[in-house]
Amino acid sequence: MSLPYRFKARGTGNNAAMAHTTTSVHHHRSTTKVEHKPFKSRFASKSALKDQAKGKIESQRPERGQRKTPHQQVMSKLARRNQAKQLRMHHKDKKEGEELIFQGVDGAAKHIAVVPLSSDINPYSVIKTLNESVDISDSNVSSGTVPVRVDRFRRNLLYLPAKFDLLNALDICKLADWVIFVLDAEQKYGEEEDLFLRSLEGQGITNVTALVINLDQTIPAPKRMRHLTEMNIALGRYFPALDKLSSLDSKSDCSNLVRRICTASTRGIRWRDDRSWMLIEQANWSPQVDETTATTSVTLFGTIRGKALNPDRLVHVPGWGDFRISSIRQVPRQGQKRKAEEMDADEPIKEWKPTADQDDLAELAPEEAEMQDAASTVATTEHKGVLLDDHHYFSDDNSHMPPPPKKLPPGTSNYQAAWFLDDVSDSESDMSDDEDRDGDVAMDAEQESLNAGDGGGMVLTNAEDGGSVMEGKAPSEYPQSEMNLDDDQDDAPLEAEEEARQLAEFRASRRKKEAEEDLEFPDEIELHPDVLARERLAKYRGLKSLRTSEWNHAEDAPYEPAEYKRLLQVPEYRKSYSSVIKESLAGAVLAGTRVEIELRDVPISLQSRAPQPSSMFSLLRHEHKHAVINLNVTLRSDLAEPVKSKDELIVQIGHRRLLINPVFSAAGQTPNDVHKFDRFLHPGRTAIASFTGPLTWGSVPVLIFQRQSPRQSSDGTNPDTIEDTTAPALIDAHTTTQRIPSSSSTPLSPLRLIGTATTLPPSSTRVVAKRLILTGHPYKIHKKLVTVRYMFFTRADVQWFAALPLFTRRGRQGFIKEPLGTHGYFKATFDGRIGPLDAVGVALYKRVWPRPARVWESEGV
Repeated sequence: MSLPYRFKARGTGNNAAMAHTTTSVHHHRSTTKVEHKPFKSRFASKSALKDQAKGKIESQRPERGQRKTPHQQVMSKLARRNQAKQLRMHHKDKKEGEELIFQGVDGAAKHIAVVPLSSDINPYSVIKTLNESVDISDSNVSSGTVPVRVDRFRRNLLYLPAKFDLLNALDICKLADWVIFVLDAEQKYGEEEDLFLRSLEGQGITNVTALVINLDQTIPAPKRMRHLTEMNIALGRYFPALDKLSSLDSKSDCSNLVRRICTASTRGIRWRDDRSWMLIEQANWSPQVDETTATTSVTLFGTIRGKALNPDRLVHVPGWGDFRISSIRQVPRQGQKRKAEEMDADEPIKEWKPTADQDDLAELAPEEAEMQDAASTVATTEHKGVLLDDHHYFSDDNSHMPPPPKKLPPGTSNYQAAWFLDDVSDSESDMSDDEDRDGDVAMDAEQESLNAGDGGGMVLTNAEDGGSVMEGKAPSEYPQSEMNLDDDQDDAPLEAEEEARQLAEFRASRRKKEAEEDLEFPDEIELHPDVLARERLAKYRGLKSLRTSEWNHAEDAPYEPAEYKRLLQVPEYRKSYSSVIKESLAGAVLAGTRVEIELRDVPISLQSRAPQPSSMFSLLRHEHKHAVINLNVTLRSDLAEPVKSKDELIVQIGHRRLLINPVFSAAGQTPNDVHKFDRFLHPGRTAIASFTGPLTWGSVPVLIFQRQSPRQSSDGTNPDTIEDTTAPALIDAHTTTQRIPSSSSTPLSPLRLIGTATTLPPSSTRVVAKRLILTGHPYKIHKKLVTVRYMFFTRADVQWFAALPLFTRRGRQGFIKEPLGTHGYFKATFDGRIGPLDAVGVALYKRVWPRPARVWESEGV
């Protein structure tokens, strides 16, 4: 039974073929593009290689198995292995050399900054707990620094307790090898904590770790690990390198933290370690020899850190200033072991003296007598027009100006026009112009009503109307677009009071807040009708292109500051910086040497007025000289209001704090090195801040602060008078004060962090050009010819600025055709038709000079 059924299902003969045909599926071609086989030549030409590349750039990362440099292409595999081994050994030796100064009984102490994030945390109790975890119990110090010898790990530690104060913490953290943040178990990050941590991060910080106190008493045991993880994430927003939080209640965590501090290598701060610096342990003033002398010598004790110290370089003591070194003497180690045969021998004490190459304290270059004509330093007034790029137009002669149009009958050819004299014309009836007036647009409704009352819908200003636009001048070639502006007030279409009223209404409609107006209408100003523009804007000039036009520096000579040419100029910054850094490596006093440094010519007034210093930094060559400093500033995006240019700011550049009035300008590089001046720096934006001050080599992080208005606490006292926020009290134990608990209404710092910056190479040739835009109102439009008002108010001003190019907000370009009347109206021609709601503008520029910086004194906050 199965056999017939099988035959019936499959079929026979043609039926089987049909079954196979019906099961096949038809497929379309995937694409209609036919790719021909490319021709393969034996050698590829340059054009063929360019076609293959199609503008692609070679990848920076080489492919696997490909050698990186041409030198490595000829190196064998063994040589490349040997080179990699030498690099590893060199890196290891460098790290061991940096850690070598901490080894031994008399090794230099590692500086450990203990920074609490609350005013209720006592840093000395934290230090005591850490010492007890490594079996050190004789450290009952409650003020100043805490030196500790950890015999278990054979290291010397110097704890630097800080306070929950911005300036105190900044000064201490810049001297630390490790920073320990002490957090409460229920730590909150408010406005003050955010300012505190962001400032420490922006200054540059070394290795960071954190401790949590009161964890066992506050958090239940099952939730402690999760709570520590959440706290680590919250603090890691400021310090991403933070790996683990330790509990102060756990002895094992504390001992592991001390072991890590003693054995791990420090990352350091680059701008600090490029120089020689020292933590001042003691300062001794020499007795005053004569009461008439205002200076004396001071001896500072400490251990050299960073680079080797050169006695020829100046040193900077924060809070005091820059000084010259008189001598450097080595202090012998107390626990230094000697051989038995050397016990009776006197060990010579090394001493270093400055040489004839010692830097001086001159901030500016010496004055050079220049024999120049007195007239060259005074702004000339013989020109007839404004400066455009590097030429005063309309000042030599009037040969470049087209002749005034002649009165010609309609249909006169050029050949026939040559036979007409300037003062001869046909009948005035032939002067009627039949041009199309459909393009005229009346910009003033009141003016239209006045014209309609006179019996016409348009303004007629030719000779038929009995009025002359300009006395002694030929009528314009566009009489239909002129206003009837005679010197006679009776013939004027607008009275003086009416015109003043319209001007006030026009300007009042656009008047807003200054900062908001700078965003919407940047650099626009409005002239008073009674002020002459050529006198008010005498320092300004025109530029065809702010980016490419050449800046005429000779015109800046009358307005240049007296000390500007005496500033330091660095033509090749990279080469100079490299030579200065190499010179710092050849210092005489090596790092890790305990010394006493004698400074000379220190003012005696600092002994009573200034606090005890905490640190000393060696200056690189030329860092005492003044130059034009440029900072790449980025303002914080959460600020409520912008910062105005030339407002008073406080900047911390490395180890200096300066009071500046910066000039903001646009960032970037231009072919002519001219950059636009910014009146405001708005939140979240970046600009270049320029001022004159002491030079700082390298790319150094900068903190920018603004003074906060003092707010009264709940008890009516000023928080600024409760505690002195001057230099940290690392030496004198009596300078520590008791801080009251902070409240939300009491600012913990008199300064507010508004942004960060980075130093750029100094440049005295960088031109900051302040732009002013005078805007006018299109009063009457006839195709491409426009009558403009409210830009100038006298005929002489129009003639003075006639060479400047015009522009509109919608991108049209034009030029001044001719002045009209005596009230500052003029006709302008544009490259296209403009709308009635458009505004006509002209740009003027003048150079803005950077202002000098002053040394900021913390007592004046």
